[in-house]
Amino acid sequence: MIETRVCIDDTLGPFDCKVDPSNRWNGFLSPHFPLDSARQLCDQTVRTADEYGYDCTDTIHMIEGREDSPDTVHIIEGGPSRYADGDDETLAIAVRINWRHVHRDTRHAATVTEATPQARKAARRRKPGGRGAARAVFVHVRWMYLDEGSETAVTIVEPDSEGLFPIGGWEWVWHFAVWWCLCGSYQNWHETDCLCGVTRDQTLALKEATPRVGEILRRAAPGATAALFETTAAPRIVTVVDGDGELNIGDGGPYDTENPRRGGCGTAQRAGLRPDRGRPPLAPVPARRPLTPGGPDPAGAGGQLRPPRPPLENHPVGRQAAAPRRGARCPASPANTPSPTTWSKAV
Repeated sequence: MIETRVCIDDTLGPFDCKVDPSNRWNGFLSPHFPLDSARQLCDQTVRTADEYGYDCTDTIHMIEGREDSPDTVHIIEGGPSRYADGDDETLAIAVRINWRHVHRDTRHAATVTEATPQARKAARRRKPGGRGAARAVFVHVRWMYLDEGSETAVTIVEPDSEGLFPIGGWEWVWHFAVWWCLCGSYQNWHETDCLCGVTRDQTLALKEATPRVGEILRRAAPGATAALFETTAAPRIVTVVDGDGELNIGDGGPYDTENPRRGGCGTAQRAGLRPDRGRPPLAPVPARRPLTPGGPDPAGAGGQLRPPRPPLENHPVGRQAAAPRRGARCPASPANTPSPTTWSKAV
């Protein structure tokens, strides 16, 4: 098992996790998530279902309680049923949890039933309490199959020996998240060194410095739209574009980027790579990259963008490849997958 980050295109993730690279389904990964990542995954799946419809999206739900809490019942609501006669019927399930047995056998400590009026009344009557150890139960709901009456549409996620939660393995199209180097190449998240000599931490440090550089530039030149910086040895700004022209950033000029009295853009850019911050100077990289405003940020958000991959028509993203509701588009659509891009930053 290796520590890395995974995502599903730009639909879910990226999330910290552990992965066995050899355990694959049609080339896709089977990640095991720590508690915080699993919680983030829950939030994202629910937001995706709210946007695209529960009839084409799986959701993950986290139920929290205490080891000494009495048994509780929880209602999980989905979207409208496709087979309902009217508009009032909403898909829902009831989960009854025996909190005293969760740490020994999570899967059998939670029982899934229909959301009957009696179950809804029990859910309102009692909430998890107690002062024992905190426990969490994750419920995976495949709404499109629940609507068809499948008995395997809902599963309780059983944590592994390390307390990690395997979600979507051998079912969802998880792949490694990537980070983009200054030279324009990409690496899987756990591969921290680029062949050009720049590390992932150095790339992310420059990303952190970019807002400060842009703030200084815009203070001196409000119309600045882009900056070109050189990464040979220490980073150095070589061109600033203002509309259709270039600003004079030469020594002593009105926009001297190295002059502390003018704000010191170059100094701010290099500050993120100071050795006293645990980030060594950049190795020589004979390349220049523009900092263009707007657009996706390959080095940001933990590597959401990915290298080019084949279309996903034949691989459901957590069953998200089903036909969406009228007027909506499922996130697994190839039209929604990002295209390769150069490493750029907004000024």
